[in-house]
Amino acid sequence: MKIAVFVKQVPDSAAKISLEGDQISWGDAPLVINPWDEYAVEAALQIAEANNGEVIALSMGEESAQEALKHALAMGCGEAVLISDPALASADASVAAKIFAAAIEKMADVDLAIFGKQAIDSDTGVTTAMTARVLAWPAITLVSKVDQIGVAGKTISAERSTEEGSQSLKGQLPAVLSIAKDYGEPRYPSFMGIRKASKAEIPVWSLADIASEAVDALVTWPELVAPPAQDDKHEMIEGASAQEIAEKLADKIIAEGVL
Repeated sequence: MKIAVFVKQVPDSAAKISLEGDQISWGDAPLVINPWDEYAVEAALQIAEANNGEVIALSMGEESAQEALKHALAMGCGEAVLISDPALASADASVAAKIFAAAIEKMADVDLAIFGKQAIDSDTGVTTAMTARVLAWPAITLVSKVDQIGVAGKTISAERSTEEGSQSLKGQLPAVLSIAKDYGEPRYPSFMGIRKASKAEIPVWSLADIASEAVDALVTWPELVAPPAQDDKHEMIEGASAQEIAEKLADKIIAEGVL
């Protein structure tokens, strides 16, 4: 069984984002693997371990994205590939989906393509479904558990998280999954895994290598403007009892025209 898991390099979640001219900057904050993608890697490894499979990590980005791939290797992925090309500098989710689909077709015989729920920098959460659409594969999003993989019959049964609870679904392989946090805590990279990953030579594929041409993004950013600074004010409402405080708060809300 061959599993492709996709990871992205993003600014650390503690980064303070600012606008410098027309460029977004996160200062000196480090670049890390997208936290949601760690859950995807964990799911891919668990499925591979249970089904005698192999896991290949892929990422699209600049050379620095190799660090996110090395994190996936340290967790236990067997191989990693970086897709990098100057023509992809302004790629959006629609472009990424087409590139990922082309990479999967180049790899051949992929049974599962696994993504994190979303990326913390763009927060679109649509790449999974878009990739499935390009491949014409079924998609199961927000997966919290994979109940069974039928390797011989090419079937999968899984549970997905919803606001109301969970859904049980069955589908055919190959398929595309996105993984929810409920799947389970990602494993820590082992010391030996970190050492092995640090020495790994990660191949780099260009658009030509995956037999794909540059495609135009559906979403572009003609202008970036920092939001105006807000002067937040607050007022502490005091009273002898909770009821008195609640009454004062209600009067204040009405006076401000909120209600």
